[in-house]
Amino acid sequence: MSADEFDPSTHPHRRLNPLTGEHVLVSPHRNKRPWQGQVEPPQSAVLPQYDPKCYLCPGNERAGGKKNDLYEATMSFENDYAAVLPGPAPIAPVAPHPLLQTEPVHGGCDVIIFHPRHDLTLPRLAIGEVEKVVEEWERLYRARGSQEGVEYVQIFENKGAMMGCSNPHPHCQVWSMSAVPSLPATELSSLRKYALADAQTDSGAPRGPGGRPCLLCEYVHFEVGTELEAGRVVVKNEHWVALVPWWAVWPFEVLLLPYKRHIPSLAHLTSEEKASFARILSDMTKRYDNLFSCSFAYSMGIHQRPVPPQGGESPVAVNKEDDSDIAHLHLHFKPPLLRSATVKKFLVGFELMAEPQRDLTPEQAAARLRACSEVHYLDAEADRG
Repeated sequence: MSADEFDPSTHPHRRLNPLTGEHVLVSPHRNKRPWQGQVEPPQSAVLPQYDPKCYLCPGNERAGGKKNDLYEATMSFENDYAAVLPGPAPIAPVAPHPLLQTEPVHGGCDVIIFHPRHDLTLPRLAIGEVEKVVEEWERLYRARGSQEGVEYVQIFENKGAMMGCSNPHPHCQVWSMSAVPSLPATELSSLRKYALADAQTDSGAPRGPGGRPCLLCEYVHFEVGTELEAGRVVVKNEHWVALVPWWAVWPFEVLLLPYKRHIPSLAHLTSEEKASFARILSDMTKRYDNLFSCSFAYSMGIHQRPVPPQGGESPVAVNKEDDSDIAHLHLHFKPPLLRSATVKKFLVGFELMAEPQRDLTPEQAAARLRACSEVHYLDAEADRG
């Protein structure tokens, strides 16, 4: 087969993720494969506004014995069952062998409850309520990132029992650690390598610290400039874009990031950019729910500068002398659903032992998400009823 005959929408091929250096095998010719595998129970969209047995509802007792306040808006607390503990961490013992290394870690874990109501997920919140979630993300990022010994703050959400969420009351978590975890460390290394390379670009994309090129600025500039009908952009507003990345592993994976300027972290956002961020979060998560008319399960994580700039209120502008500002704020959404509300993708077999593989192309996934309404399906049903 000659190169000019190749069609990425029908022929198998590999795609490179420049953030991680890993490939994904794309096999679009397998889209018609019949499914006789596991079918998951439907994700329930009908929950009570208050559940007396829920550990996160206002006034209820949590699993650890403490009682929640009668909170009326977004609230956070220290996790009763934290994965890491406050420092100082004990000194590691001498390794019994050079291959058996131990690195003690310390830090903390917080829980952010999005809303007092038990039944309101992120796409069901009013825009002003989503803005309060964004504000709490920034507040905890600043607070935990300024603590002595903390080198990294990770904000993430597991939505839905399918993703291992232990409580359906909408919430997310913030883990702070004395070490930078492997995946964000790999991304930061790739961003740094790209910024320090000698290659000169004149694409017109925003620049990072010192006027150097930024991998994600270059990538998103290209994607935003691609013809919408053929591209991977799902939705865009005045500051942010949500797209299915070229290298997506999960069927409807989304990368959400600012595209007009290089922004290292939540602490660097202007008030206008934060409001725009809340709007696109609401829009994108509504499209997810509308895709299969269900409460769409996913894991979401925010990658950014490991900790905020120290010394009080950080400036909105990028510090040209600060190497940490090479980071480019972005969110990963990794949902498991594949063909319907009850069929999910499994990373097994070849994908565990060799490299990830997908059938639906990112372009096809983006087109399906673009076609989804901005009005939540439950609201549309209520209007029709």
